[in-house]
Amino acid sequence: MVAAACGGDDDDGNGAAGDEDVSGSLSVLGIWAGQEQESFQAVIDSFTERYPNVSVSYNSAGDNLPTVLRTAVDGGNPPDLAFIAQPGTIQQFADDGALQPIEFAREDLVENFGESIADIGTFNDTLYGVLFKSANKSLGWYNTQVFEDAGVEPPTTIEELEQGAGTIAASGVRPFSIAGADGWTLTDLFENIYLRTAGPELYDQLANHEIPWTHPSVVEALEQMRVFIGNPQLIAGGASGALQTDFPRSVTQVFSDPPDAAMVFEGDFVAGNIANETNAQEGDFGVFTFPEIDGSPPVVVGAGDIAVLFRDSPAGQAFVRYLTTPEAAEAWASRGGFLTANQNLDPSVYPDDITRQIATDLAEAETFRFDLSDLTPPEFGGTPGQGLWQKLQSYLRNPGNPQAIAQAIERDAARAYR
Repeated sequence: MVAAACGGDDDDGNGAAGDEDVSGSLSVLGIWAGQEQESFQAVIDSFTERYPNVSVSYNSAGDNLPTVLRTAVDGGNPPDLAFIAQPGTIQQFADDGALQPIEFAREDLVENFGESIADIGTFNDTLYGVLFKSANKSLGWYNTQVFEDAGVEPPTTIEELEQGAGTIAASGVRPFSIAGADGWTLTDLFENIYLRTAGPELYDQLANHEIPWTHPSVVEALEQMRVFIGNPQLIAGGASGALQTDFPRSVTQVFSDPPDAAMVFEGDFVAGNIANETNAQEGDFGVFTFPEIDGSPPVVVGAGDIAVLFRDSPAGQAFVRYLTTPEAAEAWASRGGFLTANQNLDPSVYPDDITRQIATDLAEAETFRFDLSDLTPPEFGGTPGQGLWQKLQSYLRNPGNPQAIAQAIERDAARAYR
């Protein structure tokens, strides 16, 4: 693994010389601040232990990173590396010729992460990025006492989910908590269904608007979505209540006393809301993988921070290669607050059972796809009150006609992709 990360003892033509031979300084830009910045510093420290003649300086731009980075690039003074959470931003920099290809790291990346993650960092048929820190958004979080009282086990298939929801409702608790006031949670729900019913190729085509939102695969996914939103009696507060429920509330009402709902579907970050905003203790909550549909293989819809290289150098190449290794992931994972799709990281380094389970799902997924709405024009996939968010809220309000919603979504998409 050391040889893979360092390129061996001698220069291999890719600027990856032996540990002692690589020298220089690197500037790195990311969004991480506070505790996350301290954890990333542990990754840097681990790297510089191996490469003692390389100095790495990290700066946080917070949520303003895309703007700060664009200003730096346009001014001719980009950082050596940056971690970017928006693939669309990376695409723009790739189109502008501002990024350095990292094909030198492809073998290491595929060995540790697999082809699916290599695809995440590929733009214009060229490898530009390493998905270092990941998020798993294909999860269901549940109140263990409610499930136990109803005699229901965490579902593995959509049929088991539908049957279990009916049983939980009969026990006196609404099964589903839905944050309808936040349109992005509805896009996450749709994306998980769509990736399982349509598969990764159509998922990619839909993200690029190479097929319309009126495509039969979209209508089928919207129809499947009715399992979650089709019956207002299964939703905490009904459809009208859900449309007034934001994401934090969608979590807390599952773990209130008494609970208003049995489960909520969202990413690994739900754990933070449970810890900080509820009185739930270990054992009061559990997590399960988003159920398979018609025998769909293990897949994950997620997000994350992608490392890209703006200035090529032996030190920069060494750092990029290091990010593909289990050692780099372990430096942060052991501290908590981190997930990786690195298949060769020992899950035992994660600090708790829940995180280990989530991370294992992520690493073992046959397919990983970035959040689809993040891949679309922001005015379509990422703006409150319009586009995909607004149309899926309309569908939650009245889930009777998936074909009509598909047509309405396509009208918005056609305008945004011009």
